[in-house]
Amino acid sequence: MAKVLVTRRIPEAGLELLRAHFEVILNEADRALTRAELLEAVRDVDGVLCLLTDRIDAEVMAAAARARGFANHAVGFDNIDLAEATRRRLPVANTPGVLTDATAEMAWTLLFAVARRIVESDGEMRAGRWGGWGPLQFIGGDVTGRTLGVIGAGRIGQAVALKSRGFEMPVLYADEHPNETLERALGARRVSLDELLGQADFVSVHVPLTPATRHLIDARALGLMKRTAYLINTSRGPVVDEAALVRALRAGTIAGAGLDVYEDEPRMAEGLAGLANAVLAPHTGSATVTARDNMALKAARNLIAMVAGERAPDCLNPEVYGPC
Repeated sequence: MAKVLVTRRIPEAGLELLRAHFEVILNEADRALTRAELLEAVRDVDGVLCLLTDRIDAEVMAAAARARGFANHAVGFDNIDLAEATRRRLPVANTPGVLTDATAEMAWTLLFAVARRIVESDGEMRAGRWGGWGPLQFIGGDVTGRTLGVIGAGRIGQAVALKSRGFEMPVLYADEHPNETLERALGARRVSLDELLGQADFVSVHVPLTPATRHLIDARALGLMKRTAYLINTSRGPVVDEAALVRALRAGTIAGAGLDVYEDEPRMAEGLAGLANAVLAPHTGSATVTARDNMALKAARNLIAMVAGERAPDCLNPEVYGPC
């Protein structure tokens, strides 16, 4: 029976499917494997189901000499050297589609939480410091009728924008390509990044991490935003220059930020944790029962296909299979 590695426990639905086909080697610890542990664990397995916390590079691929592919339990795949995998003719897959709504909902959760100062006021209640209602307490930002700016109008960015309909928000989006769905459904306008930053009351980031998007939101970009505007990031941490964001939040350059991802996870930039105008979630954008079960099943199906020598349904580098 073929043997596969699962680098960290995933929902049981995915594990059950894998166990029906393979001997499963599972990291039972509730933590990512160390580099040394990962290099040892990938030896003598026929496939690897990895997570975004695993750096899959040439060294790991060389150690995984028997592996017939890497199935990433995530939509993003910046943790994998895709070019190196392609050079080695190793298929790589991700889990698109199944966490779109969950992540879009998280963006809205952060948007409301930071605009209405929910975490800050919750802390006052829990600490017993609230002395009763007052007309100037915890005044936050309005949402209904305010302008939503979406950076990256792919699956998740589109879902975030479409969910704005109930709040009658004008929508701007910045993307390399027009999004006819948003333009038709919302009257959304495709604008430059600078125009979006200057006009939006809420800026929600939904781009993949690439060399071009690293620190896309830097001190200059933050300086273009309204002082009353809020930044929401559920994409990848390094898209935002976190140190610059801390300075902007301290200085009141923008009103607040809601973050689910960080530049150097699990660490945060110095000073971020102490800011009342930042809402900080621990990378839980896809953390719903349905989304995580479906991610596990999708990753498992990709790995089953890879080990069988078949085209993985969500293959990121289909050229490794040669012409159809």
